[in-house]
Amino acid sequence: MKKNHKIISLISVFLAVFASRAWCEEGEEGYAAISLTLNDSIRIAFKNNKDIQIQEQELDIAKANILGARSLFLPNVDLSAGYTRNGAVLNFGQLSQAKKDMGIFTGYKNDNQVGLTINESIYNGGANIANFNQAKLGLNVSSQTLRAKKLDVEFEAKRLYYGLLLAYETERITQDLVDQAQAHYENVKQKYAQGTSSRFDVLQSKVQVSKFTPELVRAKNAVNLIAADLKKLLGFKMQVSVKLKDTLTYSPVNIREGDFLRQAYLGKPEMILRSLGVDISRWSIEMARSGWRPQVNANAGYSFTSNNTANMLNNRHNLWNIGVSVTIPLFDGFSTKAKVDEAKAKYEQANLEKENLSDQIAVEVRRACLDLQEAEAIIGSQKDNIEEAKEALRIAGVSYDNGVGTNLDILDAQVSLSQIEQNLAEGIYDYQMAHAYLDRTMGKSFIEEAKNEKY
Repeated sequence: MKKNHKIISLISVFLAVFASRAWCEEGEEGYAAISLTLNDSIRIAFKNNKDIQIQEQELDIAKANILGARSLFLPNVDLSAGYTRNGAVLNFGQLSQAKKDMGIFTGYKNDNQVGLTINESIYNGGANIANFNQAKLGLNVSSQTLRAKKLDVEFEAKRLYYGLLLAYETERITQDLVDQAQAHYENVKQKYAQGTSSRFDVLQSKVQVSKFTPELVRAKNAVNLIAADLKKLLGFKMQVSVKLKDTLTYSPVNIREGDFLRQAYLGKPEMILRSLGVDISRWSIEMARSGWRPQVNANAGYSFTSNNTANMLNNRHNLWNIGVSVTIPLFDGFSTKAKVDEAKAKYEQANLEKENLSDQIAVEVRRACLDLQEAEAIIGSQKDNIEEAKEALRIAGVSYDNGVGTNLDILDAQVSLSQIEQNLAEGIYDYQMAHAYLDRTMGKSFIEEAKNEKY
């Protein structure tokens, strides 16, 4: 019995150690694999990107600026209280029959005061109006800047996502090429052993395997490097294993350059920012011109003054005042003129920048359309030849087995098939990137399109 207990104890200890070791090994791996779609990648990038988070804070700042600009139209109301000890004050005697205690005019040795004041800027030359409109435009600027940042992050996510799909496809093609070369080498060795193949064919086939092996290593490294860049963009740890759910395919786009151009003028955030810059500059001129215009202010006050806080809030100790002031600028040493001239120059500069960007957008749209056409032509030409290349490889193999064809025919057919497959994969990648570039130019978001399709 004791022996059985001892055996059971040893088994329990062994299992515990094994489980602990297994858990540690899993912990060293770090994380489980994560499967991603393109939509998932973009959303995660949006959530974890620091530049987007910073710009979101800028949006909150712009909202606060609007509140600050609106506050300039509202009166300032202040409640004040104070105590002053005077060494000497004027004394006209006790005038008990007067409506007001004379101390509120001449002062008290123990001077206690409490009062309410209201100040309102009725008109300051239009500066407050210009400032408020600029603040509202500033909110739009922050919103469009955030949108531009998100589009940049989305474009980068697409580049890495499709780049990783291309790397997967390149690895597959290279692996197939190495496997074909290795299989052919083994076949040639057997034929050489049987006396139906030459030593030259064996050496040539072996060299072919050696030539493709480094390419396979580079293809595997490319997968790991692009995956690392994608994980960095998404904010993942390097230990995380990422798997993509999509494949390297494409959907043809009906190319309408005129429509693309109009949408880019209306939707590209940088174009909207240039238009907002023109509007802000226009209001800057109005703000500068306010220096030539009159300033109208109103104020009112109500206070109590007494030497006795217990007998303070009564009609004998209260005073009120109300007034309006108007200031008309006559000469400020040409300071306002300088500000107006500067604002006008910046306004013209903003218009030129808008026109320059408009011309650049036309170039970008044309480039995107040409890239789409080029990539589609490559895809069409390579897609039609894949089956022919596979059939050519098969025929070359049969011919060589029958002693009709040469070893070089098979090697050339293998390379041709891999080149066509690689050209097709790169053509699809180029098409997807041209499409992504066009969307970025037009200000279109994959996330927004997916959301619209859902609803």
